Amino acid sequence: MAVEIRLRLAEAEDIPVLAPLMREAIEALLSPVLPPHLVAASFEIMGLDRQLIADCTYYAVESGGQIVGCGGWSRRATLFGGDHTHGRDPAMLEPGRDPARVRAMYTRPDWTRRGVGRRVLDHCEAAAAAEGFTACELAATLAGEPLYRACGYQTVERFEAPTSSGDSVPLIRMRKPLAGG
Repeated sequence: MAVEIRLRLAEAEDIPVLAPLMREAIEALLSPVLPPHLVAASFEIMGLDRQLIADCTYYAVESGGQIVGCGGWSRRATLFGGDHTHGRDPAMLEPGRDPARVRAMYTRPDWTRRGVGRRVLDHCEAAAAAEGFTACELAATLAGEPLYRACGYQTVERFEAPTSSGDSVPLIRMRKPLAGG
């Protein structure tokens, strides 16, 4: 039985639902692939980025009136991270030269493998292409890498994001050319 999901622009009023959804997703979805200390460290480099909402490039996915996932894309240089993440770069990217960024993808754990992430990715890629971007780039977690690879993203580099605890969280920079790009 297919479940209907609807994608819409996220609004500031959604933040009280989005923030705990993100925390739940980080905890539940990273726990099978990272030790507990790295799951805890992940909260420092992941989470809510209000700039994406302000830029109207962040989406909420709803089913039955409930938000079950979220994600977006960006015209800005920051590759990953929440409002609190060190090293953010708000510089604007140049379409045709720089890849757009896919950012802050989260699915409620009880909604994984139901098309939420693919729906957001498809929409983000189409929106970025409509603005002249010829590729998208993202920083995948170990839990997210299989989805992105299945959607045509290729590894650019594996790297680690350092945190204040001294732990470093493994991430994968991935890229996908967009149709016509």
